[in-house]
Amino acid sequence: MQVKKVLFPTDYSHLSDSALRYATTLAREGNGSLVIVHVEEPPIAYAGGEMYYGIPDPDRAEVRRMLEQVKPTDPAVPFVRHLVIGDPADEIVRLAEEENVDLIVMATHGRTGIGRMLMGSVAEAVVRRAKCPVFTLKPTDAAPK
Repeated sequence: MQVKKVLFPTDYSHLSDSALRYATTLAREGNGSLVIVHVEEPPIAYAGGEMYYGIPDPDRAEVRRMLEQVKPTDPAVPFVRHLVIGDPADEIVRLAEEENVDLIVMATHGRTGIGRMLMGSVAEAVVRRAKCPVFTLKPTDAAPK
């Protein structure tokens, strides 16, 4: 499989850092490029009108600054960044199709049981819906050097 374009979704976690090393290595070995994306979920409202208790909007400037810090682990690998708003799984799959990527490389938090049921699994939804292969890393996976 020739990997020319790799999509790397980040949630800024240490697990994502590990996945970035894999994504960079695969892009470099295929003489390809990296698409780095962070998906910001829209605020959730618990009530409407006078009883609105929404979660405050995240500081977009801070989110953008954090995304600007995410770079391939090899500076020779070309890359672009995207900051999008929406459902993470939906937006990752949409961007993968829009960018015509060959592979998605992402970390999974490894939740099982009730934790997975309550929190959902972005990685699982991406694996089910993406048209390209998806390489997922569990918390115990070691990163390449």
